[in-house]
Amino acid sequence: MRRLLVPVLVVLPAFLILLGLGTWQLQRLAWKTELLAAIAAAEAGPAAPLGPVAVPFTKVAAAGRFDHAREVILGVELRGTVLGTRLLTPLVRMDAATVLVDRGWVPLDASAPIVRPEGEVTVTGWVRPAEPGGLFAATDDLAGRRFYSFDPEKIGHALGLARVAPFGLVALGEAAAEVLPDPSRTLPRPNNNHLGYVVTWYGLALALLVVFAIWARRRMRETP
Repeated sequence: MRRLLVPVLVVLPAFLILLGLGTWQLQRLAWKTELLAAIAAAEAGPAAPLGPVAVPFTKVAAAGRFDHAREVILGVELRGTVLGTRLLTPLVRMDAATVLVDRGWVPLDASAPIVRPEGEVTVTGWVRPAEPGGLFAATDDLAGRRFYSFDPEKIGHALGLARVAPFGLVALGEAAAEVLPDPSRTLPRPNNNHLGYVVTWYGLALALLVVFAIWARRRMRETP
């Protein structure tokens, strides 16, 4: 047995690490499953009124009027063979900060008419946190009102808005034929790949154990 002492001391930590990684991913799987269930429940339930503090990715409703004269476009999104973008419009609210609303997808060629509601409206959507551009982000075209990073403070300053909420609102709606913009239909959902990771880490742990057992058996049969 002494000849197996060093190999065991080498293999055991690796085996425990693999088990630990598998267990960690199992816990992450349970957490992600609960999170997705909570998102589905929030999506099916009524929207909460938008308050001064907004929790990211929650479903809320905000009332105000759209300032279409200050609308901008955000990013680039390809749908089929049509290149488009997101239409971002300030929602001016009484006694509250203006909220930048992602009203939905529109084609860049602007061939189809865009609906621009006037007067008081109520927008139901999910809260989008700010995503300032990083080092490798595309350069925003301030003069052309074309942005590639969702930075409410920067966009608001470029539009001359005095008070802008530090978050945005992504409008939710149903598909309508030949009506633009085309709004989002669901709340965002994170990927849930943790089951595959669980199988991978536990599988590697089992494979290591089997390989070591076969090797140890052959080693014990060797003549000292």
